[in-house]
Amino acid sequence: MAKALGMIETRGLIGSIVAADAMLKSADVRLVKQEKVDAALVTVLVEGDVSAVQAAVDMGKEEAARVGELVSAHVIPHPDEEVGNSLLKDENKESQSKETPKDNKATKKTSAAKTKSSIQYKAKADSAAVEEDQKVE
Repeated sequence: MAKALGMIETRGLIGSIVAADAMLKSADVRLVKQEKVDAALVTVLVEGDVSAVQAAVDMGKEEAARVGELVSAHVIPHPDEEVGNSLLKDENKESQSKETPKDNKATKKTSAAKTKSSIQYKAKADSAAVEEDQKVE
């Protein structure tokens, strides 16, 4: 995790989107996730340096209250690593299952074989072109 974690909870999706937009535009923070908590509650999480996250959450609170209903906002400076792991647990599992096949060794072997065969094909094509040029001369 970065140095701070900022959270804004709104009642309604539009307020959360406006808050996230304001936070990202106002400071150098990264959007961690936007999660629908309940039927109408939505939480937006950002991370970055403590001062940047604090500035972003302050701006996000103002904008969320302007267009919708702000429920709560909070900044955790220097959160424990386990907090980040638990918040991102579902997200990490999904990205790993989409990006990384389960049998990584088989994939590496297949990829290496494809690379080797494409290099051999290119070498054969190059040598055939050289032979063709020599025949023409």
